[in-house]
Amino acid sequence: MKNKKRKNNIKYSKIFIFISLLLFCLMIGRLIQLGMSKEIDGINLKELASNRTTRTDIEEAKRGTIYSSNGDVLAQNVSSYKLIAYLDPKRTTNEKRPQHVVNKEETAEKLAPILGMEKEDVLVYLNKENLYQTEFGTKGKGLNEIQKKQIEDLNLPGLGFIESFKRYYPKGNFASYVIGYTKTNDEDSTTKGEMGIEKQYNDILKGEDGYTTYQKDLKGYKIANTPEIKVDAIQGKDIYLTIDENIQFFVEQAMTNSDKNYDWEWFNISIMDAKTGAILATSSSPSFDPNKRDISNYLDLFSQTPYEPGSTMKTFTYMAAMENGVYDGNEVYRSGTFTTTDGTVIGDWDRGGWGYITFDKGYALSSNVGVINIIDRHMNSLMLRQYFRKLGFGRKTGIELPNENKGNLEFKYETEIFNAGFGQGITTTPVQNLKAMTPLTNDGMLLKPYIVSKIVDPETNEVILENEREEIERVASTNTVQKMMSLMDDCVNGYGNTGSGYRIEGGELVGKTGTAQIARENGRGYLSGKEDIISSFAGVYPKSNPQVIIYASVKKPSYGSQKPISNAIKEIVANISKYYGNNDTKQQELEINDYTVPNFKNKKLDKVKQTLETNKVSYEVIGEGDKVIEQSPNPKDIITTNDRVYLITNKEKKIPYVVGKSSKVAKDILTKLGVKVNLDGVGYVTEQSVAASTQITEGMEITLKLSPKFSAE
Repeated sequence: MKNKKRKNNIKYSKIFIFISLLLFCLMIGRLIQLGMSKEIDGINLKELASNRTTRTDIEEAKRGTIYSSNGDVLAQNVSSYKLIAYLDPKRTTNEKRPQHVVNKEETAEKLAPILGMEKEDVLVYLNKENLYQTEFGTKGKGLNEIQKKQIEDLNLPGLGFIESFKRYYPKGNFASYVIGYTKTNDEDSTTKGEMGIEKQYNDILKGEDGYTTYQKDLKGYKIANTPEIKVDAIQGKDIYLTIDENIQFFVEQAMTNSDKNYDWEWFNISIMDAKTGAILATSSSPSFDPNKRDISNYLDLFSQTPYEPGSTMKTFTYMAAMENGVYDGNEVYRSGTFTTTDGTVIGDWDRGGWGYITFDKGYALSSNVGVINIIDRHMNSLMLRQYFRKLGFGRKTGIELPNENKGNLEFKYETEIFNAGFGQGITTTPVQNLKAMTPLTNDGMLLKPYIVSKIVDPETNEVILENEREEIERVASTNTVQKMMSLMDDCVNGYGNTGSGYRIEGGELVGKTGTAQIARENGRGYLSGKEDIISSFAGVYPKSNPQVIIYASVKKPSYGSQKPISNAIKEIVANISKYYGNNDTKQQELEINDYTVPNFKNKKLDKVKQTLETNKVSYEVIGEGDKVIEQSPNPKDIITTNDRVYLITNKEKKIPYVVGKSSKVAKDILTKLGVKVNLDGVGYVTEQSVAASTQITEGMEITLKLSPKFSAE
């Protein structure tokens, strides 16, 4: 029995040894596999090890700033802070200088009013267990410098901040649809433009984040004397708009004043530089504050919302007839109503009409029947459509704004063709209407509208892109332009015509009114209520030397009135007149001519004076020298003989008296004198921080206080 037991023990021992050897071989094989393989079970081992010992800190790129054409900030990055509370007592190594929250009750009580929270809600975050640190939800994010300072002044242990940037719009509800806004993704903290320039130029504005990669220890600290990879952030580019802050202010102020007396569904006014195509101002109501994003309409009326324009299209129908050689302004027709071949009756706004009148008079009275007769007698759908498309209708203008709408230029049947001639059944946008008006201020040349002046690298001051006047093609003859300007003049300044409500002193505003019916939502016919209209105006100011093109439209105005537009336009024109140094009362009495400013630099003052006096151009001399070293306006600028030229001379330069001048003129003069100008407000100079006749020194700065109310020089 003993032998048998011993044999069994030997047998079991051999089995145990065999199993042990097998397991050992398997372990060796696994170790070899781990050593030789890059991936195990789909996991990259090298990457796993690297991630456990490598840390990457992101350096956030600063988003570019958006400026007005005057150099004022419209959108910028400001520091933003997230509050952190450290809860782990192990963080404190010196009890005299605690690095964690010691007294949670006291901390909660003092933080609550600064964060806008209840004490109990703060304690919920502070009483969380087994956490190294905690945050305070949305109330603890986006803190500004003032809130950060208030918290630091509490001298509470265990509190810290993480700095980031947030987008800030210092002027609030100001050109907000153009500027747009940004949104930050909570998951990865990336910021993205959601509207306007912020969206259109997001990739240019955002820049590129930098980073630092290094080896870390178990606590997350950098290990000394280990390699480090550092890539600097590339800051976003700055964008300068063509928006003139003063003119934008005039527009928004005028719309606010109109709002006091009238209601509407929406209202838009836009102003373009008549000679370049630059958009100087555009404002819509209702609007929003990009800081609050209190948005009721996400579509920009200026470029994204097409609608039936109404009778302002008659200007372009008349131009089409003239350019096709079929227009005779003295040709007569019977006004009132017109019956198409299918029996449809189309009437004038006064269906009784004005008897037999000429086509010229029909334009001034905004006669639909006049347009129909021009098309019926002398034109066809192809002639009309081709000319409308040549002016840019039915296609995008290419304005630097997102999601531009091209509108609709479809018309086929007789009634549709007639309706299109006076702006019904087709749709356009305000920016298209501004573009189509440019031939009237540029001797028939169509210009491309633009709203970005330049893009600048803020680190090098290199100009990456610069826009300027861009001619598309000549679409009208000089005769057509002169005739249309005459017809628009009669519409506004003639007796008893539809535009008489827009007449201003001096008669320098010309244009065409429009009233369009609003189509029913089901597409069957039009609404018939008194207020179910879109009123509009397309005009040029001043007629003697066009400086701006104006287009305005309002949907469902109170009582179906043109007053919201006419009151606003007249207020805007009055301010622009003073801002540009025009004087409409003088323009009635004197002959006004265009004047191309010569290059007076390095010329003798006496000869320059003689040249200006011969051409009946007023001037002002700044300085006591006998030689011109700078001038305003610049050489080759086109002004009128009613404008003023400023001559800066060579002797010791002194600060001029600029009170009463527009901010545009004052800033131009002082900048050319080598003085840095800071503007406080918009409009005209009411005070200057440096007295007149003060000697100008290198690096001198001056602050000009401005007011929208004009103060005569």
